[in-house]
Amino acid sequence: MMIKEMEIYLHIPFCVRKCAYCDFLSRAADEKTQQEYVKTLIKEIRGYGSTYYDRVKISTIFVGGGTPSILTGEQMQHIFDALHQSFQISKDAEITIEINPGTVTDEKLCLWRQAGINRLSIGLQSVNDEELRMLGRIHTYGKFLDSYRAVRAQGFQNINIDLISAIPGQTLESWRETLTKVAELEPEHISAYSLIVEEGTPFYQMYGGSGENKKETQDSLLCGEGTHRYLPLPDEETERAIYEATDELLGRYGYQRYEISNYAKEGYVCRHNLGYWERKEYLGIGLGASSLVEHTRYHNTSDYEKYITGVEGHKDIREEMEKLSLADEIEEFMFLGLRKTKGISAKEFRKQFGKTITDVYGKELKKLESENLLVRAGDRIYLTERGTDISNAVFIRFLDP
Repeated sequence: MMIKEMEIYLHIPFCVRKCAYCDFLSRAADEKTQQEYVKTLIKEIRGYGSTYYDRVKISTIFVGGGTPSILTGEQMQHIFDALHQSFQISKDAEITIEINPGTVTDEKLCLWRQAGINRLSIGLQSVNDEELRMLGRIHTYGKFLDSYRAVRAQGFQNINIDLISAIPGQTLESWRETLTKVAELEPEHISAYSLIVEEGTPFYQMYGGSGENKKETQDSLLCGEGTHRYLPLPDEETERAIYEATDELLGRYGYQRYEISNYAKEGYVCRHNLGYWERKEYLGIGLGASSLVEHTRYHNTSDYEKYITGVEGHKDIREEMEKLSLADEIEEFMFLGLRKTKGISAKEFRKQFGKTITDVYGKELKKLESENLLVRAGDRIYLTERGTDISNAVFIRFLDP
C-alpha cells in the first residue's frame, strides 16, 4: 500500500480572554474544562490510529486556537505522545504551535521541544500598547519581548510573528514603527494581516453594525481592564499606504512575500499553510476543526458538549460533509493557488484535472491579462501587483466558468 502525505491541524479552543475583533472558535475556560478537553482530544487522536497509521505520513502539524500555549506543558506533552503513537510523523516534519505573550514559561518551552515542536507563531499584532488595548489583547509589547527572548534562549530557530494592520486609530507612522521593530528582531517569518471586522464580534457592533447597538458601542470600547474612547478605523488612503509600506519595508530587511499576507526569510516559508493553498490533504482534530480528506471537506462539530459526548461515545462528530466535484476542485486550485506570489502551474493543472487551463479558463485568463491583473510566464500564472491588491475581485472570476 502506498503511503501518502497528510497534514494535521489540531484545535485548542481556549484563551485567557477573547479579543474584541476575534471570531475564531475560542473561549475562556477553567482548568477543569481544559483538562476535560485535553482528555477528549487525546481520545479523538487515538481513534484515528487504526485508520491512518499505515496509510499516511504526517508532513506538518499546526496547533492553533484560541491560545494553545494556555495549556500546561505536561498537557501538551500528553497530546503529542498520542500523536506520535497514532500517526507516522516525518522526521523533518514542520510542527507549529501558536502562542500568546504572557502565557509562555521556560518549562513549557522545554517540554514543547521534547515533544518535537520546532516552529512557534507568536501573536504580537502591534508594538503600540494603545493599539493592543484597542484590540483587547492581554499583553503589552514589553511582555512580548520577554516571551520572544525566552523562546530564543530555549533554542527555537523558526519563529513567526503575527501582526494586524488597519487597527482603530492606527497611522502609517505607527504601522511602520511596528514593522521596523519586528523586522529588527529578525524572526524567520512575519504574517501581516489587515483587520477584518467580523460579524458577531464587539468590533462589528462598533464598525460594522447599525442602529442603536453601534451608536452605544462607538462611545467607548471596553478592552483590557479599562474603558477607552472610540477611535475610527484608518481611512482608505491610509490603509492603502499601510499596505504598500508593508512589502517595501519588509523587503529591505530581507523578507520575501510568498503569499498575500505572508513574508519569510529564505528557506522559512510556512509549509503547513502552503499545504492549504496547494490543496494537500489535512486532518482537523478537535472542536470545530476542518478537514480535507479524499476529495471531501467537512468539520468537527463546533458544539462543545456534542464534541465531548460524541468522542466519548464513539459517535460521528463530523458535520457539513461536502464531496467536492471536479468543478469545485478546479475552482479551489485557482483561487487558493493564486494567493501565492509564484501563482499556479499550468502543467500541474493538466496533471490534476486532465484538461488544459486554457480549455477551462481561456477567456477569463485573457481578459485578466488585458486588465493587468494577471501574468502568464512560461508554465506559471500569477497575479500582478495590482491583481494582488484586489485579489478577491480576481478570484471571483474563476467561479462557475
